[in-house]
Amino acid sequence: MRKGYCLLSDANRLKIVTMISQRGELCACKILDELGIAQPTLSHHMKVLCSCGLVKCRKEGKWMHYSLATEVVAELRRFVDSL
Repeated sequence: MRKGYCLLSDANRLKIVTMISQRGELCACKILDELGIAQPTLSHHMKVLCSCGLVKCRKEGKWMHYSLATEVVAELRRFVDSL
């Protein structure tokens, strides 16, 4: 299950997904402020999460906004529950 590995293999990615799941769509600027990481580091993590299909992104002005891909998260939950 590559999607789960993408999420669980890094503490920052787990924090990002947790933040988005609790608050809904978030601007990259909010994630940067809360995690205290550099913008290139956030871009790397978001690229991984988006390529795994766990997170969706959309551009608004100069900022990217991120939300959970609920259907993929539900699939991951079903997998974990089956263990």
